[in-house]
Amino acid sequence: MADFHETQRRAMVRDQLISRGIGDPRVLDACDRVERHCYVPAAQRAQAYADHPLAIGCEQTISQPYIVAYILAELGLQGCERVLEIGTGSGYQTALLAELAAEIYTIEYFPVLAERALNALTAAGYGDIELRIGNGRAGWPEAAPFDAIVCSAAPTAIPTALTEQLAVGGRLILPLGQERQQLVAVWREDSGYRQRQLVPVRFVPMQ
Repeated sequence: MADFHETQRRAMVRDQLISRGIGDPRVLDACDRVERHCYVPAAQRAQAYADHPLAIGCEQTISQPYIVAYILAELGLQGCERVLEIGTGSGYQTALLAELAAEIYTIEYFPVLAERALNALTAAGYGDIELRIGNGRAGWPEAAPFDAIVCSAAPTAIPTALTEQLAVGGRLILPLGQERQQLVAVWREDSGYRQRQLVPVRFVPMQ
């Protein structure tokens, strides 16, 4: 018999993701496998699969499941990519990325969140993720180029260091703005960069 969290997770995939148009089977499968409740504070685990963000400490949040799945679907990962994540946060999106790509590098500004995320990821079997504490705006130059970069916090302008660390053909997705934010995708092409606005969002500001 499915336990409470498994039942909630399956309902999340069905009612929050599939019903809203998330169709990437790899993303849906990853969201069905990764135990989101293991990445939220114990006091909030009953709400882990609810359709809203949750506070995780340090004035940071774990985004609602739909937004995480939407971003991952837009990345279009095939399983062979090297990915940089700016803002490890709870580690939930990091775990999903580990299910979807080959190499994951993640940067967290707050040491206490980095430690919690690393503990949760290690306990779940994601021991090969590279995690660094620091300023995500600078990226991870020595590990570049990246096939995909995803930001979990919003800058007011796209950091040049991140676009420069994209491989040709690579994609950066990040929330952009202050009061009014837009999710933006940036592609690196042979001749330069191409940018497209996606959907309105609300993220914490990038440190």
